Amino acid sequence: MFTGKYDEKEIERFSIDDGSHFSITGEILPSLGATRSFHRNSVGRFVISPFDPHYRTWEAFLVFLVYYTAWVSPFEFGFLVRPSGLLTITDNIVNAIFFVDIVLTFFVAYLDKTSYLIIDSKKEIATRYVTTWFLLDLISTIPSEFVRVILPNNLQSYGYVSMLRLWRLRRVSRFFARLEKDKNYSYFWTRCAKLVSVTLFVIHMAACIFYRLAAHYFNPTETWIGSVWEDFKTESLYSQYIKSLYWSITTMATVGYGDLHAVNPNEMTFDVMYMLFNLALTSYIIGNMTNLVVHAATRTRHFRDTIHAASSFAQRNRLPVRLQDQMIAHLTLKYRTDSEGLHQQEAIDSLPKAIRSSIANYLFYSLVDRVYLFRGVSNDLLFQLVSEMKAEYFPPKEDVILQNEAPTDMYFLVSGVVVVGEARTGDVVGEIGVLCYRPQLFTVRTKRLSQLLRLNRTSFLNLIQANVGDGTIIMNNVLQHLKENNDPIMQEILSETEHMLAQGRMDLPLTLCFAATRGDDLLLHHILKRGSDPNEADNGARTAMVSHMPCRFCIKLNYIVFLLHVKCTTFFLLEK
Repeated sequence: MFTGKYDEKEIERFSIDDGSHFSITGEILPSLGATRSFHRNSVGRFVISPFDPHYRTWEAFLVFLVYYTAWVSPFEFGFLVRPSGLLTITDNIVNAIFFVDIVLTFFVAYLDKTSYLIIDSKKEIATRYVTTWFLLDLISTIPSEFVRVILPNNLQSYGYVSMLRLWRLRRVSRFFARLEKDKNYSYFWTRCAKLVSVTLFVIHMAACIFYRLAAHYFNPTETWIGSVWEDFKTESLYSQYIKSLYWSITTMATVGYGDLHAVNPNEMTFDVMYMLFNLALTSYIIGNMTNLVVHAATRTRHFRDTIHAASSFAQRNRLPVRLQDQMIAHLTLKYRTDSEGLHQQEAIDSLPKAIRSSIANYLFYSLVDRVYLFRGVSNDLLFQLVSEMKAEYFPPKEDVILQNEAPTDMYFLVSGVVVVGEARTGDVVGEIGVLCYRPQLFTVRTKRLSQLLRLNRTSFLNLIQANVGDGTIIMNNVLQHLKENNDPIMQEILSETEHMLAQGRMDLPLTLCFAATRGDDLLLHHILKRGSDPNEADNGARTAMVSHMPCRFCIKLNYIVFLLHVKCTTFFLLEK
């Protein structure tokens, strides 16, 4: 059992020190009923966790290098005959970095897809890697110069070796899959970036291959580019690449201006395959973009359908114009609060009670603490009350409470203005009906856009039953508030409330101390008849007979207790 005590700062520190600020995207979920939990960084010595933030940074850096490879490898395949200059040096540096990653992979734990456990045994890690991707990773890092030395002359193609490095593209797919689940990045823009990357790579790849077909054809004049520019091989790399890129884009876009087209059978075969591939790629891109756009528009469409349904209902039933306006205004405000993230009640309700209570207390505790109704009550009761309150928005000129309706809720004004006299921030409305259990006295209507906290009567009374002393304080606050109000209606309510108190007809639990403070003989008699302890103490450890009343009332209280004791004793003897 945990018995330690920590202040709020210590608890906050423990909450965020371990892990990435409440993020569990990399955590391993234990199976149902499992008694052992698996931490994402709990691996053996000299073994790297796949969820380690430093390793994740290394993977992101490798993805950046893969983008370089995705451009350079097809370019070398299509336009270069042999490695030279700065490009060769850069290629070898990139290959060396990926070779370091190969060595590092032998020490990276992995997640077993069958048991969903982290495997950190070096032997199992090595066996798995060698039997899966090791050979392809190793081949893709071999320098081109080394290949030219070991292979025969007829196989020393610089471009083919370079194309083997495209195996690294699998890292990009995993990288985007992780970004799409990361709340720190927009899902919409992440998907768009992925689609743009795929499109640019396909255009670049096709341009490089199509130029290679022309450059290595036995008759250069019978090629797509040689038929237009006979001396195309003498042009600069930039000119050759731009012309190839122009052909690839017009073909993918199915525009086909007619100035560049396939001439020989090899080019025609490639064109057919490229066009068929474009059909699938275009369908993929259009499908994804449609989903993104439809997802963004679904909420608006649902809102418009709801407004239309509400308008049709109002017209069919010939509701007054003012009531129709209230309906539309409320639905419009609900759409705005949901779409702008101001009031995500469904998301909040799905959270555990402790988190919901913490959110409510952070947002509303200081406001409720200033309400006259709760002046002097314990912090424990305030904490419990705020946790039961629900925040609601009301548009201008909307009825919050109707006169003579059942007293089911009371409201606390957070912002805006409501008309009942005129209530402002920190005021409470509907409390008289709830506490005295009588129909609501007034119609309460918003004057402008307002935010209110709603507290249900049943929830309120359940909490007061467990905090009897605080219930007495609340009742005193209500009576004092009514006394200070010079409105004749309020004075009448005060008189009726005091009469109900004397008859013991209030739902609030009342103590002897409360009756003693008021000097109410009849109420005191009712409370004692219900079996209350005459020595019951209030929050200040004072009993009804110590400091709450004058001596005359103490004598009367003792006399009543004595009479009740005699009556009970006589009844017991007669029964016996």
